[in-house]
Amino acid sequence: MTWLITGGAGYIGAHVVRAMARAGERVVALDDLSAPGSGLARLPEGVPLVTGSVLDRELLDRTITGHQISGVVHLAARKRVGESVESPLLYYRENVHGLTVLLEAAVTARVERFVLSSSAAVYGMPDAQLVTEDTPCLPMNPYGETKLAGEWLVRATGRAHGMATACLRYFNVAGAARPEMADVGVSNVIPTFFEALSKGEPPLIFGDDYPTPDGTCIRDYVHVADLADAHHMAARRLAAQDRPGDLTVNIGTGHGVSVRELARLVAEVTGRTEPAARVVGRRAGDPARVVAAVGRIERELGWTARHEVRDMVESAWQGWCLRISGEFKTPGQST
Repeated sequence: MTWLITGGAGYIGAHVVRAMARAGERVVALDDLSAPGSGLARLPEGVPLVTGSVLDRELLDRTITGHQISGVVHLAARKRVGESVESPLLYYRENVHGLTVLLEAAVTARVERFVLSSSAAVYGMPDAQLVTEDTPCLPMNPYGETKLAGEWLVRATGRAHGMATACLRYFNVAGAARPEMADVGVSNVIPTFFEALSKGEPPLIFGDDYPTPDGTCIRDYVHVADLADAHHMAARRLAAQDRPGDLTVNIGTGHGVSVRELARLVAEVTGRTEPAARVVGRRAGDPARVVAAVGRIERELGWTARHEVRDMVESAWQGWCLRISGEFKTPGQST
């Protein structure tokens, strides 16, 4: 079978493309190239890239029919929490309406398998030591709302049209399989630390008065290569099913790292211990602790995270250094 991977030329999507192609799957990437660093240079040789949006129904119809697509892995989405608060209409159009258009095209073409890249943002501020898939979903921002609405839409479509579906709720993604595939945006915590240190400024820690051992927020960080493997294993599971069904799993390590611990590790890996991290006020809506329970994905898919946080920081730093050296390939450059 052939899989269409939307958002396939972006940071996470390109890792999924590479993991599936390396495993022998036939894949086609679709991307509007709007995310920082997205482009053909991220993709393995021989993987077709269709440039365009999931909002473009005619393009989807041509792509699905022309490449004989039989399964979809949907990663294309807006994902910046602050931006979603400022522009909720944009997020609902891109993340929910875009998914609706894609599902309509998939149903029309009788695509029978669909994997949705969801997020731990669906949980909001869970009051739990470990967040299970049964923890109530109470998203706190439009981004999380669109991800939860997307899950509802995917499951309902699967039940109505005989489509096997999976919703993957991943936690904080970091690292890179190769330096040129690193996250070049500055919306995630590790790149923001790198950016501050590169400017000779102190990395910022938002609040140190949380009910945690060192007072800073605790998060579950998962290596993007492990995340990509989880997407492939979910796709393979759906491909092997002889009847429709749905699967919802967390993707994380089950271990928490505090922001202060992460700042120290970044300083150690980069060798830039000065200036020290500076504590500022809390950000509204930041929960004290969000760590995944990972028993279900271990049971259902046989997946466990292989990389430690140090691996994530070291590989991300290699990519950052490649970027600031001017050697990072920009979208449109060939490999």
